Amino acid sequence: MQPAAFRWRSGSMRTLRTIALPVALIVVWELLARSGWVSTVALPAPSRIWTAAIRSAGNGELATNTAASLVRIALANLAAMAIAVPLGFAMGLSRWFEETMDGVVNLLRPIPPLAWIPLSILWFGLGEGSVVFITGISAFFALLLNTIAGVRGVERSLLRAAQSLGAGRWTLIFRVVLPASLPSMFTGFRIALGVSWMSIVAAELIASSDGLGYMINYYRELLRPDLIVVGMLVIGVIGYAMDRGLVYLERRLLPWRRSA
Repeated sequence: MQPAAFRWRSGSMRTLRTIALPVALIVVWELLARSGWVSTVALPAPSRIWTAAIRSAGNGELATNTAASLVRIALANLAAMAIAVPLGFAMGLSRWFEETMDGVVNLLRPIPPLAWIPLSILWFGLGEGSVVFITGISAFFALLLNTIAGVRGVERSLLRAAQSLGAGRWTLIFRVVLPASLPSMFTGFRIALGVSWMSIVAAELIASSDGLGYMINYYRELLRPDLIVVGMLVIGVIGYAMDRGLVYLERRLLPWRRSA
């Protein structure tokens, strides 16, 4: 067991290594902007971006657009999970069912999510429906493929051991296959969340009247690069926080993967 002081020093060093390069880049960026080496019209100084962020947060604009994007990403990923996980489980368990669905899945999977924008606008109009649909499409295939891979990757020795103890079909599925496939499914969740978060911003550029993507496009038309960068940084911070949150949740819910 490591001493608490050693763990604290180790954690502090990891934190310092993580933030050292970003802080150094921000300092260099600020110095270049102030010295005139970088055009502040095209790329404003970090101090100006910070001021714009404080102003946008103070008037509620940033919070409103962020909340709109987060609600959409939640709805889209919940809908994608509700469809992709049961479908992937069924395809992983049944070779016949997988062969039946394989043609449709592999026909639709290469189509970029943004290619669905014209149809989604025709089907759902401008607004929530279109953005959630496009984002859900982005998350769906990552969840589906990782669920299939997780079910197919269950070790046969685990199945044989459970069968030797008298486990029936449903016991095998819920007590052996499901826990063994959860690590792969969590990987799918992380990929799906990252891809859908990128897609929702692009969808909001076209099919929405609020959200972080809309905010970036709006200030592009007003030639406000400081607020464009604010929107971009918020997207990056939220995406990083969501990924770290899923990693933490995975460690809490799947301790056997961490030990392995």
